[in-house]
Amino acid sequence: MASIKDVAAAAGVSVATVSRVLNDHPSVSADARTRVMTAVAALGYRPNAVARSLRTDQTRTLGLVISDVLNPYFTELARSVEEEARALGYSVIIGNADERPDLQDHHVRTLLDRRIDGLLVSPTDGGSPLMLDAARAGTPMVFVDRWIRGVDVPVVRADGQGAVRELVAHLYRLGHRRLAIIAGPAATTTGSERVEAFRAALAEYGLDLPDAYTGQGDFQADSGRRVTEGFLDLPEPPEVIFAADNLMALGALDAIRARRLRVPDDVALAAFDDIPWFPHTDPPITAIAQPTGELGRAAVRALVDRIEGRTPTSVTLPARLVVRRSCGESSPPAPTRSPVHPPAPTRSPVHPPAPTRSPVHPPAPTQSPVQRSTS
Repeated sequence: MASIKDVAAAAGVSVATVSRVLNDHPSVSADARTRVMTAVAALGYRPNAVARSLRTDQTRTLGLVISDVLNPYFTELARSVEEEARALGYSVIIGNADERPDLQDHHVRTLLDRRIDGLLVSPTDGGSPLMLDAARAGTPMVFVDRWIRGVDVPVVRADGQGAVRELVAHLYRLGHRRLAIIAGPAATTTGSERVEAFRAALAEYGLDLPDAYTGQGDFQADSGRRVTEGFLDLPEPPEVIFAADNLMALGALDAIRARRLRVPDDVALAAFDDIPWFPHTDPPITAIAQPTGELGRAAVRALVDRIEGRTPTSVTLPARLVVRRSCGESSPPAPTRSPVHPPAPTRSPVHPPAPTRSPVHPPAPTQSPVQRSTS
């Protein structure tokens, strides 16, 4: 493998000149720069990234600590982070906290020891002393999806409150009145925020959220299964179970099927965080979808702004309700209902559609209808 000395000899310049060319120093003449780059290409020379970091105090490396790599949401988030970082000339080292604060701090400590340029974190709790110290020390850092209250760090997240309100309005119009939630960990901002948004949305329709209809989960499938079993054992089980996370929704679905109950005939099911296979379950699951890819890309851009001396800002993107058939909808919205497409040949154009073809009874005039989305 060629060394920097080999490049200097081939170009007829000093090692210092080669170093200045590779670090884009403006003092090098155009002729010397051309000869060095020609030698680099001819010899296949690759600069030593570790040695360069010692000279420039940069490694062009970002750290990403995600809460659970098995969660499809965080898998997609990590992929978008890596793609955007690569496009901006950075590499990414990923640590999986597995929803454990101790493992999260282990990864943060390891990444900082490796002299990364900046850190992206989705915190597993709100009180990590290590992360607080790193933020106060000026470590370039961005929180993504979750955040720690009171820490002056940019946050890139989705606003799920509006989508939760849409979901509750949708369920109310379908006739559901007994609504329960499998909440995420109260120590996480997303865990507490989603249950409070659900409670507030119910209150707009004069509905309560009894303690018996509030189950504490941990963003894992087992907790969704356990909480759902408790709901189903109640003297008056809920009509709808809203899981505040996709894995807890899958656990809830397992528990419902284990009782030989049917969704949505016996109990309806909705989820926060849409995933690729929700449209393929039977029935397809109504869910709140976050703009996961854009969240990851925006988080990288904010962190690179911080690293490169620009002033980053927090970013909040809207989540959206995706209506399917797990809550008693008779059918998903179909493109053929567009006036652009003519009705099927068997339908007489003289007679209007029968009332039973409408999947949802329209809301009262004072209620704003939910915009349906499909995926």
